[in-house]
Amino acid sequence: MKKCLFAYNPQSGKGKIIKREKYIVDSLSQKYDVTVLRSEYIGHIGEYISMYGEEFDAIVVAGGDGTLNETINSVVRLNKNIQIGYIPCGTVNDVAHSLGIPRNVKKALKVILDGKIFLHDIFKCNDRYGIYVCCSGIFTEASYATSQSSKRKVGKIAYGLHGIKKIFSTNSLDIKLSFDNGEICEKCCLMLIINSKNVAGFKVNKHAILNDGKVDVVLVKAKKNRVRLCEILRVAKLFLFGIPKKSSKNIKVLHLDSLKIETTPMAAINIDGESLEKGSFELTVYKQKVAIFVPYK
Repeated sequence: MKKCLFAYNPQSGKGKIIKREKYIVDSLSQKYDVTVLRSEYIGHIGEYISMYGEEFDAIVVAGGDGTLNETINSVVRLNKNIQIGYIPCGTVNDVAHSLGIPRNVKKALKVILDGKIFLHDIFKCNDRYGIYVCCSGIFTEASYATSQSSKRKVGKIAYGLHGIKKIFSTNSLDIKLSFDNGEICEKCCLMLIINSKNVAGFKVNKHAILNDGKVDVVLVKAKKNRVRLCEILRVAKLFLFGIPKKSSKNIKVLHLDSLKIETTPMAAINIDGESLEKGSFELTVYKQKVAIFVPYK
């Protein structure tokens, strides 16, 4: 029988996975010989996969986008084709929404047991991998700067509350974007590199293709060092109505497979809801690199 690791973050989903652990293991046992790992600290799942991951044919992870990112970062470094099952129970679950994976535990398990494999692109920023977003500018610190207790109490509203507190004290970014066919220098209030339909709970990129070997790069321009109200409203409109297909006067849109960003040394960079080292980075897309169970449609 194939072997499966079931790893989960007991803090996600207000602790509901702990209560459903036996049901999940019994369900997975129809298909796999199951080993259970309950994460005890940040990085625990990744460390375990790095040490023992090659023993497994599949890894099923329950948690939020950060837990999935931790899993993927370890899986892609192994020299083995490991299939990933995802039971989303975080605050926003952007990757699950993009792939049509249900939040309901029973339905998510059905996807893992009876669904199909989708080969998803990933990207590498310096030495860290991401699957759906890399960004800097207004709002982008909220996902990792918001406390776990706030997220447990009020869900994704906590992100908005944190963002509102920070928004009017945010400085714009001086960005130099280099790629194969050119170079762009802009002052921006937001840089968004996305390989997802959803970001921060909003469907911002409904036309996204998640396995074409490219990411969508969006630069929302700014004019002054301090972000202005009109620029904040421009970003809000982008999240509410989606990324435009073409560049406009105030928003630059590109479709790239690799790029280099040079920016303010202290600029905070967010990758899949987690903090990357500040400042400049290089990004490369790896086409169809990760195998994830998704529903038949």
